[in-house]
Amino acid sequence: LSSDFTTQYDNISWDSKHGCVEMQQELRIGKLIISSKPIHNASTEQIINIVCEAVKKEGLSLLNWSEEVQHLQRRVATVAAWHPEMQVPDLSTQHLLDTVSQWLPLYLIEGNRIIQNSVELKKINLREVLWNNIPYELQLTIDRLAPTHLQVPTGSHIRIDYRTGAEAPVLSVRLQECFGIKQTPCVNEGRQPLLIELLSPGFKPVQLTQDLHSFWQNAYFEVRKELRRRYPKHYWPENPMEAEAVRGVKKREK
Repeated sequence: LSSDFTTQYDNISWDSKHGCVEMQQELRIGKLIISSKPIHNASTEQIINIVCEAVKKEGLSLLNWSEEVQHLQRRVATVAAWHPEMQVPDLSTQHLLDTVSQWLPLYLIEGNRIIQNSVELKKINLREVLWNNIPYELQLTIDRLAPTHLQVPTGSHIRIDYRTGAEAPVLSVRLQECFGIKQTPCVNEGRQPLLIELLSPGFKPVQLTQDLHSFWQNAYFEVRKELRRRYPKHYWPENPMEAEAVRGVKKREK
């Protein structure tokens, strides 16, 4: 073909169908591709820009937004709402996608290799990436104000669930593991009582309370009747504030 009619074009772009950067040298007449062959001379910067643009457009499917990532996002957003003066970074998904070129490039280079396909992108530890983008001193403050877990009297470390738009973080824990806790545990340096979702031995919700002391003194005795009927081998003391917390079956009081 005469060079008067053909043009040589380097097509370096994201292939959504195959989930990878495509690098082809194409011979064209107008928009018609006559032939193509792979090329390997794209610059690191060019590839990174293409991957970042792909993540910006398709990021919900290209990155691993695990439950751990979402928990971190909610926890950080909760601290931001409690303390606007602290200028906590915005880890909302939309903001992260809009600003992907500011935080992702560093994690696309592994030695002499550039991550440039969806399989490798999914392997990036997104929770670690986002956490590492928060200054260390602020990390310590977030951990202090909004801990990930609470230790109950049995020694179990129960995860605190920070829910978007909720009035209070939620602690879902078996009722028997809370015996001996006289007051509702708090976060945010004692300013925010947790919403306690008390569970049966079978992990079914039996009561929601933000006033554990009042629950032990009042509603507990009705709950106890039902739980003694459903779980007769378990321990349901008459004085839960002084009783020993248990994880499993313990000989109940007569």
